Amino acid sequence: MSDAQAYTPPKVWTWDQASGGMFANINRPIAGPTHDQELPVGQHPLQVYSLATPNGIKATILLEELLAAGHGGAEYDAWLIKIGEGEQFSSGFVAINPNSKIPALVDRSGAKPVRVFESGAILLYLAEKFGAFLPADPADRAECLSWLFWQMGSAPFLGGGFGHFYVYAPEKFEYPINRYAMEAKRQLDVLNRRLADHRYLAGADYTIADIASWSWYGQLALGRLYDAAEFLDVASYEHVVRWAKEIDARPAVRRGRMVNRTFGEPALQLHERHDASDFDTKTQDKLQAAE
Repeated sequence: MSDAQAYTPPKVWTWDQASGGMFANINRPIAGPTHDQELPVGQHPLQVYSLATPNGIKATILLEELLAAGHGGAEYDAWLIKIGEGEQFSSGFVAINPNSKIPALVDRSGAKPVRVFESGAILLYLAEKFGAFLPADPADRAECLSWLFWQMGSAPFLGGGFGHFYVYAPEKFEYPINRYAMEAKRQLDVLNRRLADHRYLAGADYTIADIASWSWYGQLALGRLYDAAEFLDVASYEHVVRWAKEIDARPAVRRGRMVNRTFGEPALQLHERHDASDFDTKTQDKLQAAE
C-alpha cells in the first residue's frame, strides 16, 4: 500500500517545527544550549544526569549492580533531567554532553572531573573503572564489546525508527512501520539465536552487553516498550524472553530502572537518587507488588 499522499522533498530542506510530531517542542536541527543553567552536584564522586528511558536506565542499572557487588566507590547521585521540558539543552548539561542526550556522567573522584556521555561509553567507562561486568580474557572481552556496540548501533532502528513511526509519528504510514518492524524482528532473531545456546550475550557471565541490550530488547520482550509485544510477536522469541525475565529478576536491575523515573506505576518511580537509603523497605515491597 502506498502513502495516501505522496511527499516530494524540497530542493533545500528547512525546519518546520509544526511538522515534528510529539517531540516537536524539543527537536531542532542545531546543537548548543538554549539557556544558562548549571547542573546540581551531590555528595558522591559519581554524578548521573538522566531520565529512565531505555538508554537512561543503563547507567543506573550498572551502578546498582556495582554497589550490590561490593564496589562502594560506585555510590552516586542521580539527578532528573526532564527532556520533555528541554532541560538537556541547559548550558550545564551541554557542557557535559554536547549532543544533549541522556544519560550523562561526571566522575569527580580524581583531581579533575571526567565527563562521559553516550550510554555505551558510560557502561564501558564504569566497567573498566571498577573492573567488573567486563571480561578480562581478551576473547571474552571482544565478544562482550561486540554485543555492546551491536546494541548501540541497533537501538536507533528500534527507538528512533520503529518506536517513532509506530507510536509517536503524527500520521501512521505502512511503509515506515513495516520497514522498522521488519528490522526490529530481525534484531530479536539475532538475539534469540545467540541466546539459544548462551545464558548471556557474552557467554556464561552477565556483562555490560546484557545491561545495554536488556534495557531495550529485554523490556520489549517483557511488554514494557511501545505496547508492541503482540504486534511484533515477541513471545515467539523464547530465548530472548527467558533471558529478559532472568535479568529482570535481579534486585539491582529492579532498583536501577526506578531511578529518574517519572512515569508509569508510582511504586516504580524514584525521581532522584542520592543515597542507598532512598530505596526503603516500603518502596521495595511496592516494587514487588507492582510486578
